[in-house]
Amino acid sequence: MGSTSPEELAAALLEECLRGGAISTRWIDQLAEMALSPDEATAREATRALFAGLVEPLADRFEPRLCEAYVKVFSRVLERVDPAWEAPELEARYERLRRFRHFDATAGVPERVYVLSRVTLGADVAVTSVMLDAAKKRFPAAEIYFVGERKAWELFAGDRRIAHLPVVYGRRASLRERLAAGRMLRQALTASGAIVIDPDSRLSQLGLLPLAEEERYYFFESRAYGGQGGESLSRLAMRWVAEVFGVPDAVPYIAPLPEGGPVERGIAVSLGVGENPAKRLADPFEERLLAALARKGLPLLVDRGAGGEEAERVDRALAAAGPGKRIRTWDGSFAGFAWRIARSRLFVGYDSAGQHVAAACGVARVSVFAGYPCERMFLRWQPTGRGLAEVVAAEGVDPETVLARVLAGVDRCLGWEGERASY
Repeated sequence: MGSTSPEELAAALLEECLRGGAISTRWIDQLAEMALSPDEATAREATRALFAGLVEPLADRFEPRLCEAYVKVFSRVLERVDPAWEAPELEARYERLRRFRHFDATAGVPERVYVLSRVTLGADVAVTSVMLDAAKKRFPAAEIYFVGERKAWELFAGDRRIAHLPVVYGRRASLRERLAAGRMLRQALTASGAIVIDPDSRLSQLGLLPLAEEERYYFFESRAYGGQGGESLSRLAMRWVAEVFGVPDAVPYIAPLPEGGPVERGIAVSLGVGENPAKRLADPFEERLLAALARKGLPLLVDRGAGGEEAERVDRALAAAGPGKRIRTWDGSFAGFAWRIARSRLFVGYDSAGQHVAAACGVARVSVFAGYPCERMFLRWQPTGRGLAEVVAAEGVDPETVLARVLAGVDRCLGWEGERASY
């Protein structure tokens, strides 16, 4: 391809993977070399292209055949990072791990269960929490560890059964830095009498990194499990733990510690999009949405996220929406906001972590979905749980129509009162 940018290489490789057939190892090597460059700016740009331009688009389509394409690409990348990781061996190991197997009770009851984080908060609620719930029920005497960053573990900090094994995994880090987290994790997971549950975690690079012995490693290949069906990831996770561990009643849940003062039972709103601008609608959708919600007369709590661009958008939208005596913003941790969602009458937001928290807590919710590449991604990320759910598909729909549908869903949800989850 001559002199090409990391973005161009990632796009070309993605096209080859989607088309099927041979994948250019030369292009993989070029992209990997850029991601391993001693020049920090080049390494970070190429790492971003590798993950955001290739790995994530492959995963987002939830097609079984693309799991194989991912393994071909990333096993070669890993081999370029460290020749001790031989691509054929990594591929063979992955093929063994992905085969379904029941937990072997004859091998003994584990003393420890390590459940890997999915890294993103929404996925940890929708998927990882199901694994945690199943582990608690299947192994009542075992120590259970959530393996991941503190901000995600805080969603379960109020559950005395869940301990924390901290791992730092920067989504903006270089390729070397991301893989270093896996190397360190392998040392921590070598405890005897332990099993590892991997919910398709980025910590293991979707099951490719050899973090523990195969016989004590249980891998949920979420991108392929469920085949061509339309079930949500939460329902697939629930089915998987029922089949693997014999736990038929595991569900998504959260258990954050209380944070802040008293909560008014109103509407919780999140305009966060998980650093994916394709998920949000163009202005003035957000300011019109907040103005319309404020007119409902209920207390309105709007999350400002972690600051930066999201906080600026929230501030602009609130300023344009006009003053409201019952509008407040939240600047604390996401776990603190989740605790408030659980006590709200309604949640409204984009396809992000907040909708999964609402679903896990049985809170009525209205979700706006945009920026998805295919119908199966839209179906997989549906918020699953008790409570009325209104999901508004916004891809290819004008914002005015989306707003009307969202507000109609808000009215239906505000008229609903049903069973809520407790924790």
